[in-house]
Amino acid sequence: MSHFGFVKVAAGVPLVKVADTAFNAAQLEHLISQAAQQGVRVVAFPELCLTGYTCGDLFLKPLLAQAAERVLGALLRRTEGLDIIFIVGLPVLADNALLNAAAVCYRGEILGVVPKTYLPNYKEFYEQRWFTSALEWGGNEVTLCGMPVPAGTDLLFEAGGMKFGIEICEDLWAVIPPSSRLALQGADVIFNLSASNALTGKHAYVRELVAQQSARCLCGYVYASCGFGESTTDVVFASNALIYENGTPLAFAERFSAEAQLVSAEIDVERLRAERLINTTFRADSAYETADPYELIESGQPVFPITHLERFVSPTPFVPRGSRLDENCQEIFNIQVMGLATRIKNAHAQTAVIGISGGLDSTLALLVCAKTFDKLGLPRTGIVGVTMPGFGTTDRTYQNALALMKNLGITWREVNIKKACQQHFADIGHDEKVKDVAYENTQARERTQILMDIANQTGGMVIGTGDLSELALGWATYNGDHMSMYGVNAGVPKTLVRSLVLWAAQHETDKQTQAVLQDIAATPISPELLPADAQGQIAQKTEDLVGPYELHDFFLFYFLRYGFSPAKIYFLAHQAFSKKFDSATIKKWLKVFFRRFFAQQFKRSCLPDGPKVGAVALSPRGDWRMPSDASADVWLAEAENLR
Repeated sequence: MSHFGFVKVAAGVPLVKVADTAFNAAQLEHLISQAAQQGVRVVAFPELCLTGYTCGDLFLKPLLAQAAERVLGALLRRTEGLDIIFIVGLPVLADNALLNAAAVCYRGEILGVVPKTYLPNYKEFYEQRWFTSALEWGGNEVTLCGMPVPAGTDLLFEAGGMKFGIEICEDLWAVIPPSSRLALQGADVIFNLSASNALTGKHAYVRELVAQQSARCLCGYVYASCGFGESTTDVVFASNALIYENGTPLAFAERFSAEAQLVSAEIDVERLRAERLINTTFRADSAYETADPYELIESGQPVFPITHLERFVSPTPFVPRGSRLDENCQEIFNIQVMGLATRIKNAHAQTAVIGISGGLDSTLALLVCAKTFDKLGLPRTGIVGVTMPGFGTTDRTYQNALALMKNLGITWREVNIKKACQQHFADIGHDEKVKDVAYENTQARERTQILMDIANQTGGMVIGTGDLSELALGWATYNGDHMSMYGVNAGVPKTLVRSLVLWAAQHETDKQTQAVLQDIAATPISPELLPADAQGQIAQKTEDLVGPYELHDFFLFYFLRYGFSPAKIYFLAHQAFSKKFDSATIKKWLKVFFRRFFAQQFKRSCLPDGPKVGAVALSPRGDWRMPSDASADVWLAEAENLR
């Protein structure tokens, strides 16, 4: 395992000849060498791959098991110079029993043997005709290749800092799979040696099964099933290989291939352990695990640094790709609408008052309000949109705000804040020419006061527009735009706000409104608290001041979701943004993120209510409880030393 927690694993699907152990061993040797050259630390092969799974009653002939044992010994000798653990399936004679087993091998030795627990004996499967289940066998040692070897289903193995366990094919299909207990005993990754035949609809079910088990066990799952060369007398095997991490697919083999295959991926063990640390249900299950501690067999394999990942690291972890984006946007929008609808109903609010700036956040909040009033059967005229031009308001955002309110059919009001702010400057003795924080925050608080008073005036409630990214960075005026009576965007990061607005433009509005929404999505992000430039364009651009939101959302996701250190976040950011940001830029904004995140906690400690929509949230009543005076020094020190 590297110091960032990644371990490269693989599933191999060799060509086989039924009962030709020499041919099969040669195929395995080639794939093992290939895997070692690619930096794989552990590779698993299919069930009974040294003999072929479809040998039938030939398994009852001791010569076949003896031949498998003999070629395994030769394979151990030929691969002892390779720094890779490989797991192969073979029949193992154990006194009067024949075991369908997996042998874990490293540098010329067999570390352990794991027999199959559940032997299918229904429909096309007849394994109980030939093999003895681990449940019936009950031993703890076998003699294999002339050496005594630990054996049993209660074995855990260590490889380069990672712990792994093994189950075989049908074991995964059991009501309580062995992998569940292996995970509770500490296995980070499960390897499954399989021989599952292809049937219509079965592949989708297997993928769901592997995905769900890896998610339930908070583990990596490597599944290797046999393929070309197995007997097709009655069934066909499709060369299936899958690698999952906590429910997320990382790699697949090409099904129905007539060639040998090796699929690999890096498993993030640190991420899995972080999930288990957070998940109290997993910890409780581990505490109630009544089995005696499983035996841990240490391989002695060293930790290997990984400097580059083959796995894809999304630069937008909050924004999924493809069809999932559409599904997520619809789900998030519905969560926001349901949250606001419940609050309006329970508060007996007659209106929803919202400040409309022509920016992304207020646009999303207004779209949520419109859908909420439709859901409740209330006229949209009960939504009071207020545009409040100030010193930095540009014509583009102002006109977009007006057009949006008009197209959505809400009640709109305009209150120019310039005179009120100038009066306030005079009252507190502030020089209007000094464009400092007092100059900016005066405007934000004046707008909030207006909204609150209109809500009182109309028997309504102020709908907050601030998003998750702003809350993380503290990019909100305390008791200004920081405050509302319900914050519908509180769980939505900035990178996702734009996607939601564009999704709503396509699904929730007419053509005329779509054009307005598309222009809003293309407008630079700005609080517009400083005067426009000479051309009347936005001069105060948020991302020039606090940094790119795509970087900050990336940092936020990995810090809050998994608790990763600055060094690991920096490493992942390099993978995700290698074509866009250089090292100095990433480091600069990473330090800004940690400095602001810690310093601005006091704003998050008194947030208005708002719905959680994803795995990361900052509500002080829910996901994030942090003292406002905590020190960021440990994180900043590590960030400062990054190279």
